Amino acid sequence: MLKRITEIFRALSDKNRLRIIKMLQVKALCVCEITEVLGLAASTVSTHLAILKKAGFIKDYKDGKWINYSLNRENNEPEIASLNATLHFMLEQDEKIIEDRNKLGYVDRIEITNK
Repeated sequence: MLKRITEIFRALSDKNRLRIIKMLQVKALCVCEITEVLGLAASTVSTHLAILKKAGFIKDYKDGKWINYSLNRENNEPEIASLNATLHFMLEQDEKIIEDRNKLGYVDRIEITNK
């Protein structure tokens, strides 16, 4: 149990992973959209997503040529469910989170891939 709890908190110990979770609270996103908002390399974003997925916070699904990432609201582990509920209210007034959400309104995966 201690190993699992450590894995969960490790996933939440990075500011970019917290930013990803907060973005996914708004809508499902592909790697290129997350990359655009965070200003990080796609490989870095993919690593963050893999950590969040392994911990159980997010899931992915194919949508045509896109792989979308969303919050894993179906995870019934009490620890994940509890933290998801808590994270929903945390950081709502943080300037960076607000800035990220504003950027989400302008991010377009088709435009990004056509650059």
